[in-house]
Amino acid sequence: MILVADSGSTKCDWILANHNGLKESFQTIGFNPVYVNAQEIAHAIEDNPLSSHANEIEKVFFYGAGCSSQEFQGIVANGIRKVFPSSRVKVSHDLDGAAYATCEGKPGISCILGTGSNACFFDGKTVSQERPSLGYILGDEGSGAYFGKILVTKFLYKQLPQDIHELFNNKYSIGKTQIIDSVYRQPRPNTFLASFMTFFGENKSHPYIKEIIATGLNDFFVTHVLYLKDYQQLPCHFVGSIAFYFQDILQEEAEKLNIQVGNILQKPINGLVEYHLKHA
Repeated sequence: MILVADSGSTKCDWILANHNGLKESFQTIGFNPVYVNAQEIAHAIEDNPLSSHANEIEKVFFYGAGCSSQEFQGIVANGIRKVFPSSRVKVSHDLDGAAYATCEGKPGISCILGTGSNACFFDGKTVSQERPSLGYILGDEGSGAYFGKILVTKFLYKQLPQDIHELFNNKYSIGKTQIIDSVYRQPRPNTFLASFMTFFGENKSHPYIKEIIATGLNDFFVTHVLYLKDYQQLPCHFVGSIAFYFQDILQEEAEKLNIQVGNILQKPINGLVEYHLKHA
């Protein structure tokens, strides 16, 4: 049996699979090693029904946000090994997972637009990333955390249109004290900010909200895609909830920049399972 995981900062999807077609799905919180340690990872897995299959699993393939260095990959691997000590564990960056799931073994660009954001070039075999992900404070253009930060900032500054301000206030009944505490003192501030994407989804036809989304996606393209060699000749694929639920706006902004939109997947997990069963 193999166990494949795709983790963002908010949630992690797991699929247990074998060549006979048996598949079982699980979900835990996201394990971004920038925000969680090995012990927290182990505890979350142990509290999930997934842990009951420990003796069946031969290999674990984990793709995660924040897993861009050996240090961070080691944190996740150590947490997983505490629960699955007899399994071979390989931890990779979520960009690798996005490329394997979307590019179908062909050259292309693969992008992540979820709680965070990122992009890479895939030559058909190897993933390369020219620009680093800088996280929700310095980067993550076009991500859920990016848009959430814009929304709550404008809300607190009273810069939202009156109708949007009232809709936001009625939905959340939240003020400066709670927002500041959640962003500066509580764990997973990026996930807190991304949680406001529900509001964007409910009001995306409003011109003001649509403009925020369009501008943010344009920022993502300019920062992470336009500098890539031959970007106009290659399909540009996407994974993540932002890309999936706002794909109409994404298509519009991509067309303006002559970007060819390819596959758009809400979750790459199924593609990753097929990839590893095929290459096992």
